[in-house]
Amino acid sequence: MGKFLAALILGSAILAGGGLYYLQVYAYYDEVVPDGRDDVRLTQATSELVETIAYSDFEAIDSESSPIRYRACFTTSLTLDALADTYQPYEKPVPLEAPGWFDCFDADAIAAGLKDGSALAFMGQQDIEYGIDRIVTVTDDGRGYVWHQINRCGKVVFDGLPTPEDCPEPPNRN
Repeated sequence: MGKFLAALILGSAILAGGGLYYLQVYAYYDEVVPDGRDDVRLTQATSELVETIAYSDFEAIDSESSPIRYRACFTTSLTLDALADTYQPYEKPVPLEAPGWFDCFDADAIAAGLKDGSALAFMGQQDIEYGIDRIVTVTDDGRGYVWHQINRCGKVVFDGLPTPEDCPEPPNRN
């Protein structure tokens, strides 16, 4: 009887672990259908208006379960110099890992490009959702990547601390 119970417990643990893995890596992600017009947008440095840039080969995933699960890849014909002259840089970008099956997005390679200067990060859109910024990074060969990152105001409020005076009030949530 003891061997049967041990096998039952082990089998249950394996099934639960497999189910949890599937839920984390596959179940909650949906492919984003590109609209072909406004999928890649950057914030202008001077006016702070958000505008679409030239892009192609767009693919993205997102999840309703978390505002920071958005990841996208694209290509652009714009040079880093042209982008840097026109759009707002993003300080302290931290590319977030994507599921392994979304193979166009490699957070480690993006971070290495940001570190060695072969990629630049720009403000896509501030507060795309309260406390969450959309970050756009472009490499010197025209490959681009997009992810959502918690901003300073979001970090404070999400930690349960009072809203800083220079931050917008968070929306009421139940």
